[in-house]
Amino acid sequence: MTSLHERRDEVAPRSMDFGDLCIDFDARILEPRPWTTAQSTWAAELLRSAPPGPVLELCAGAGHIGLLAIHLEPRPLVCVDVEPVACDYTRSNAERAGLGDLVEVREGSMDAVLEPDERFALVIADPPWVPRDETAHFPEDPVPAIDGGVDGLDPARSCWALADRHLLEGGTAVLQVGTVAQVECLDAEMRGVTRLRVGEVRSFERGVLVALEA
Repeated sequence: MTSLHERRDEVAPRSMDFGDLCIDFDARILEPRPWTTAQSTWAAELLRSAPPGPVLELCAGAGHIGLLAIHLEPRPLVCVDVEPVACDYTRSNAERAGLGDLVEVREGSMDAVLEPDERFALVIADPPWVPRDETAHFPEDPVPAIDGGVDGLDPARSCWALADRHLLEGGTAVLQVGTVAQVECLDAEMRGVTRLRVGEVRSFERGVLVALEA
């Protein structure tokens, strides 16, 4: 496996402020969206009353959302992403933030890197949610990082199901999707299939956050 330094020689790294943190990334992964600091701050708020236990971040990318959450409300954090470059950036961003001792990064598919008996107090998920035939509208973004399948919801369904399996009782998942209509579609599909209940929904100019309560 090539080192992070060797990979970064291929594509110029960039940095941005994300809340109180400085996050590194490059064009091979999705550029952090400034508005998603709202997902971090909401997660941190929920952690203050969450049951004891670690945090799980799915589709972590550069790790920015989860890292800011535990910077605000310290807990152990497990970050999962299928992209090796994203995992390398998450590790280095965690070290840069002084959070390396709290963060474990797992590279691979979500359902393969979690043990069946692992439980988390909170799940953060930022899955791709752009419908496949609309990805060409975002030429700056790597397609795998935004392609949500035919209706934009396949990765979100997987995140919902994993959160259902791995959340502690009394825990919460904060899921990001594109629209309220997507939330309503997922809610209709998952109601009665999983134990998670849709709680508060918060809408922003570039996306929607939904709390899923266990």
